[in-house]
Amino acid sequence: MTNTKLPFVNKAQLDALCAKFPTPFHLYDARGIAENARRVNAAFAWNKGYREYFAVKATPTPAIMELLRAEGCGMDCSSLTELMLCEKLGIRGEEIMFSSNDTPAEEFALAAKLGAIINFDDISHIPYYIEHVGPIPETVCCRFNPGGKFSIANRIMDNPGEAKYGMTREQIGEAFRMLKGAGAKRFGIHAFLASNTTSEAYYPELAAQLFRLAVELRRETGADIDFINLSGGVGIPYRPGEPMPDIAVIGEGVKRAFDDILVPAGMGGVRIFTEMGRYMLAPYGCLVTKVLHMKHIYKDYVGVDASACDLMRPAMYGAYHHITVAGKEEAECGRLYDVTGSLCENNDKFAVDRMLPEVNIGDTLVIHDTGAHGRAMGYNYNGRLRSAEVLLMPDGEGRLIRRAETPEDYFATLDF
Repeated sequence: MTNTKLPFVNKAQLDALCAKFPTPFHLYDARGIAENARRVNAAFAWNKGYREYFAVKATPTPAIMELLRAEGCGMDCSSLTELMLCEKLGIRGEEIMFSSNDTPAEEFALAAKLGAIINFDDISHIPYYIEHVGPIPETVCCRFNPGGKFSIANRIMDNPGEAKYGMTREQIGEAFRMLKGAGAKRFGIHAFLASNTTSEAYYPELAAQLFRLAVELRRETGADIDFINLSGGVGIPYRPGEPMPDIAVIGEGVKRAFDDILVPAGMGGVRIFTEMGRYMLAPYGCLVTKVLHMKHIYKDYVGVDASACDLMRPAMYGAYHHITVAGKEEAECGRLYDVTGSLCENNDKFAVDRMLPEVNIGDTLVIHDTGAHGRAMGYNYNGRLRSAEVLLMPDGEGRLIRRAETPEDYFATLDF
């Protein structure tokens, strides 16, 4: 068995990058990101108001945000600092969707100052906003949670009834009436029902639910439904051999639901939004790390210079991330290893019982699909410092877009 999932960089490119940028570092493919954004926009081009709001939480890096903005993407923010990132980049108004929960007043206030579309997660947030921030904006959105279990073709996709997000069916109708009474003129509906699904039926099924809800809410409340946000959840294949969902097929499925439900109801002008992070970025990023040690006790361990502080998904979720040993892509995967970092936690493992080619000290490993929820979820346990971010430009050159943390950064917030 050979390694059948290849990275977007080859050994020669990695050697040149590692000579310039000390490992570990997260590497992103600028060309791949831009091309993927164009595929997404093309898939929904049938909807004249379509916009992808990139989920900033997935990769809150200015250079990435600017690259996506150049392709027409807006930004989905969920915190004060994500809003501040947008402000510093000159991103304002309806380029921002603010989808937050358990939200402090100062975050609502900055969203209002920037003119962002505010997505209310709970009905109680409406009077809270009025009391602490001021008048309700003319364009608003509410997040819907249908409860129960979400399934497609008798397969359970996720369990909205256990999620902390969104309003019940009764609440969202009441919220629309409250917001309309407070001066709102244009309304949006938002929902997030599944995570990382590669099913091409997910978005069309979610869209159909929200389209039907939109027709009901307009009839019940008289609200002008301006847009419907399908949120995120479209996944990517982390394992070799898994299919990449076809975004063109997904877009066509949403169009069919749109034509079947909204158009006959006289709502053919409704704009469609999405807010993908993983699908937009994950395959176009990787964690580059060097092998420091080989340990042979009850198992064979590959010790690398990255740790869960650089990529916590395997430690936190047991998530699979494929690993390529640079220069050995065609070699037989005949050795069983655990690939580990240096943290004082036994779950600091990028792979457990993984078949790889024979690994040697000094080898470069590429840990795949870290472009979303990779560097963003980093932390400083054991005093480890978060790694740099490098953007691979179309001409093959690497551009440092975030330097690695230093001990000075770590100590900057301490008071001795």
